[in-house]
Amino acid sequence: MKTIKGPAIFLAQFAGDESPFNSLNEIASWAADLGFKGVQIPSWDSRLFDLAQAAVSQTYCDEVKGTLAQHDIEITELSTHLQGQLVAVHPAYDEMFDGFATAEVQGNPAARQAWAVEQMMHAATASKNLGLTTHASFPGALAWPYFYPWPQRPAGLVETAFDELARRWHPILDAFDEVGVDIGFEIHPGEDLHDGITFEMFLERVNNHPRCNILYDPSHLILQQLDYLAFMDEYKDRIKLVHIKDAEFNATAKQGVYGGYQSWIDRAGRFRSIGDGQVDFKGIFSKLAVNDFDGWAVLEWECCLKHQEDGAREGAEFIRDHIIRVTDKAFDDFADSGVDEEANKKILGIT
Repeated sequence: MKTIKGPAIFLAQFAGDESPFNSLNEIASWAADLGFKGVQIPSWDSRLFDLAQAAVSQTYCDEVKGTLAQHDIEITELSTHLQGQLVAVHPAYDEMFDGFATAEVQGNPAARQAWAVEQMMHAATASKNLGLTTHASFPGALAWPYFYPWPQRPAGLVETAFDELARRWHPILDAFDEVGVDIGFEIHPGEDLHDGITFEMFLERVNNHPRCNILYDPSHLILQQLDYLAFMDEYKDRIKLVHIKDAEFNATAKQGVYGGYQSWIDRAGRFRSIGDGQVDFKGIFSKLAVNDFDGWAVLEWECCLKHQEDGAREGAEFIRDHIIRVTDKAFDDFADSGVDEEANKKILGIT
């Protein structure tokens, strides 16, 4: 068993134009003051990080690590959630996802997709330059508009979508393999990889690629009414990253998992600040220890009620209190009789 690392925090929901959230140095100081030991960096946010520069300059990467080290902070992973989303976009979402890309390729889906692939390649090299071994991303989606089979899906539609998704990602996975970095795809509604079965469908099509792995976030599983603890056992060898995020599902007579097109605060299933929802984090941290998870416990704050800074402050303490320092001895060692092989045979009546 291993004692996992943490607490860490995903910076995407906190970066902003005002101090202390508008520079890596200041946001690292803020995180350290709250008790965080690591940060997951959104690679698209130029206020905090320059992905293209990190891909070509070891000096820049060393400076980034040095800035964080001044505050006793480490980088847990880079995130390309927005760029990864753009590797595969169904035309129905062209308008809504266009803003994820640089202005030069907006309005041009082919150029946007090529840009997204280039960004992923930059992320592989940047991760290597930073000494990282894991990376956080989304896979994108081609089949998502058809997740519910009405009207009846044409035969082969989903299979064709997953074949194409795998074709686009295989070269990216190979690039990450060359630098020794695992991609953890966040299992998330809106992505074609939104549960265990769809992850398996993709994994099969990329030939069980060793770099195709999972970013585990229980909040997205509880809102789908999955057994999120059993999920950890099913995919323990593929879970390489975790987001510690809470959620609740309160069934009503009027809406269910689809939410009735309501705002987050009015949905039956909604994200909550850590400790305020229904996720069994004692169970999660126990399984992380038992399953030899070799990574960071990263807080992702998303809540429709609580202020983000309160969520971050409480989250650091919550994670620190839930990390299990694994034992180095058996609790019943005091009763060890010290018998040897010959004594064991005698006990069993073996001559």
